[in-house]
Amino acid sequence: MKGMPGSRPDLGAPASERMTPVRAVFLVGFMGAGKTSVGRALSRHLGWRFEDLDDRIQAREGRTVSEIFQQSGESGFRQAERAALAELLEQQIGAPLVAALGGGAYAQEEIAALLAKSGALTVFLDASPDELWRRCGTDVVERPLRRDETEFRRLYGVRRPRYLQATIKVETSGRAVAEIVHEIASVLKLDHRVSGQEK
Repeated sequence: MKGMPGSRPDLGAPASERMTPVRAVFLVGFMGAGKTSVGRALSRHLGWRFEDLDDRIQAREGRTVSEIFQQSGESGFRQAERAALAELLEQQIGAPLVAALGGGAYAQEEIAALLAKSGALTVFLDASPDELWRRCGTDVVERPLRRDETEFRRLYGVRRPRYLQATIKVETSGRAVAEIVHEIASVLKLDHRVSGQEK
């Protein structure tokens, strides 16, 4: 996978030999990819803290994501998104973190740059457009940028090249959350711990 030089540890080295221990993993990908559900499960698996960036945005703004889009437009939402991520990265001291980003976050150059500078690992959760559209159709979450299917597929195509710059890519179509979590932990060579204790 492509990435910025020096932005992450050597994944080929054993966890005990890395220059800098992994302290944060950010899940990226299109709407419906399963970032929140996989993120929660991965955080439990590792015994790490979990945060959904959209939740932080809503708490900071006192509005839902849909309300921000309606009242401030997408540009207003992206500004709030960058501010929330910068705050999260500044506060990311102590307990290691698993975080889920909104579908459009990593597609923003400034967001990708913030993550690269932080040294956090990024995981692209991918699935086919057909699968993503189907999942979103059964999701109770309101998605401001989910328009018609043609627009949905176009947006996926526009964003995917940026997603592919993540540290690793994990296919999620037809797979259980537990299987996806195991692959992420294995590929990133993360210790399997729960609340600091060996499983």
